[in-house]
Amino acid sequence: MSTIHPDPEATGAETPHLDFAGTTPYEDYVQADVLTHLQHPRSDDPGEMVFLVTTQVMELWFTVIVHEWETAAHALREDRLTVARDALKRSVRELEALNASWQPLAQLTPAQFNSYRGALGEGSGFQSAMYRRMEFLLGDKSASMLVPHRGAPRVHAELEKALAEPGLYDEVLALLARRGFAVPKAVLTRDLTRRYEPSPEVEAVWVEIYAEPERHEELLRLAEALTDVGELVWRWRNDHLVATRRAMGSKTGTGGSAGVAWLEKRAAKNVFPELWTARSHV
Repeated sequence: MSTIHPDPEATGAETPHLDFAGTTPYEDYVQADVLTHLQHPRSDDPGEMVFLVTTQVMELWFTVIVHEWETAAHALREDRLTVARDALKRSVRELEALNASWQPLAQLTPAQFNSYRGALGEGSGFQSAMYRRMEFLLGDKSASMLVPHRGAPRVHAELEKALAEPGLYDEVLALLARRGFAVPKAVLTRDLTRRYEPSPEVEAVWVEIYAEPERHEELLRLAEALTDVGELVWRWRNDHLVATRRAMGSKTGTGGSAGVAWLEKRAAKNVFPELWTARSHV
């Protein structure tokens, strides 16, 4: 049995424990060895590694943001506004980090992107199941977006469940209805598998809340947390658009998507729409 000899300059009482029977507790918890060996570039271009790692980092941020929004949705269902608002606030910091993930890719030239673009094959970000769960939680639902995942039963089942469940904004509106606000029944009983559409009556509810901030302080704080989320989602979509436009112009996107034209349509949409339009009437 070998003995580990610590650095002679670090032999005081503060010397960390260095000798473990198996892997380190850090490795057991973080699974760093798994994470750092998931990168398998398909081209010889050195730039592909940063593209691959950045995309994987984005997937991890999608995962934690979905966790936060599901936590918030469940808390809203149980009228625990503090828990919901805390989860939303955490997600704001996480969205900021997610958006910063574009920086390593933000200044790709067409030649740089083309040097490994072929390695993606039919791959495209719109095929990300975890990003799709984010979009479903934001109310942007479409049953057709389950189709790419039919070959992965577990993923397909998770998305199918998310498609049928209330999104984050649905839970907010249900809460407002329980608090006595005039949220239309048609909104509360809508087909949850379809995209949320703005309602003038819901807009009027938000106008009422914003017009009397002292009376509705708790709900106003919730509304502002949602607005922070909505703003950062909009920034994410626009950063994606700009990075794509810079790297490939108006060419067809990977996976056969419309590329920039498709992203422009996405960037033009706001989530939680009445929270934005109500501001014109306060």
